[in-house]
Amino acid sequence: MLMSITQPVTCKSCRYFIRGMKYCTKQQQTLNDVNNPLCGGAFFSPKSSEKVLSTSSMNYTIPYTPQPATHTLTVPRSPTLPSYSRIVGVSLTKYAPTGINKLDEVLKGGFLRGKTYLVAGETGAGKTIFSLHFLVYGASQLNESGIYLAIDEPAEHVIRGLKSLGWDVSELIDEGKLLFLDMRTHFSKLYLKDEKRRIEPHILIDSIIKNIRKLNAKRLVIDPIAPLMYGTKREDILYTREFLREMVFSLQRLEDVTTIMTSEIPTGSNKISRFGVEEFLATGIIVLGFEEIKGRVYRTMYVRKARWCPVPPVKLIFDIVEGKGIIIKGYYEDILRTEEGD
Repeated sequence: MLMSITQPVTCKSCRYFIRGMKYCTKQQQTLNDVNNPLCGGAFFSPKSSEKVLSTSSMNYTIPYTPQPATHTLTVPRSPTLPSYSRIVGVSLTKYAPTGINKLDEVLKGGFLRGKTYLVAGETGAGKTIFSLHFLVYGASQLNESGIYLAIDEPAEHVIRGLKSLGWDVSELIDEGKLLFLDMRTHFSKLYLKDEKRRIEPHILIDSIIKNIRKLNAKRLVIDPIAPLMYGTKREDILYTREFLREMVFSLQRLEDVTTIMTSEIPTGSNKISRFGVEEFLATGIIVLGFEEIKGRVYRTMYVRKARWCPVPPVKLIFDIVEGKGIIIKGYYEDILRTEEGD
């Protein structure tokens, strides 16, 4: 017997409701009564008025049909399951090499295609150079177009900075292999109090995806993500977290675009992100920093997280070389051992 049960109108089953804080990301305010939604249930998914089937009274039995006696045992055919590659979205054997040799070796081939990676570090650690190395290598060596979203610096300044480092990307830009987008105009509107609440995340996300499809881009850099923070109030932080979550999921649904987000860490801080959510959304985390060994300061690179890849927790020493970008000098422990031996 099948029983139909009507679900009550409550915020607890709504995708926009943050249970622990009783906060609605759609209405952008704290709720006093979760059983009396401000929206009246208009944004629920699934709709609260839909009926679901109760299985409490169902009798699960396997029909039996007598078969003539034979020496062969007949086993019912198992239902067809979706292929593993469809479940994970992308094949785990396909990588997007970073072009940083030792790092690609540690990652067993590079970044997983279609996934999002966080490159975090204090000021001057090399986050922008790392992300640009990833883009330029893909465009020049693998014929993979890339997009750089300049959030807090004019795009032309980034291009000039590349040229000063020995990377003239003008030809790659002319060939449509690299695109530098200046997003400061968009984000400057977000800081206006009256404008902030009118701009929905999907406006920026749709703009990014539109350019990705136009260029047929396979690589994307968002540098940095800090300007997404609107303020210090709780509702601002919650809004930013939901924005980041929606953006990452939307980009990963494209399946073949590998994304790098950069995030600045205050010097001396143990945090690896500004908003406390990026590290959970990212498939991998690369932390850049500085280490002093016997009076000499070295640049360090630490693979903090690499989902779906058996990566040992190693730290690398690297330099930024003109015309070459990031060059790994070796493992931190080896260089430390050498310095101590001297």
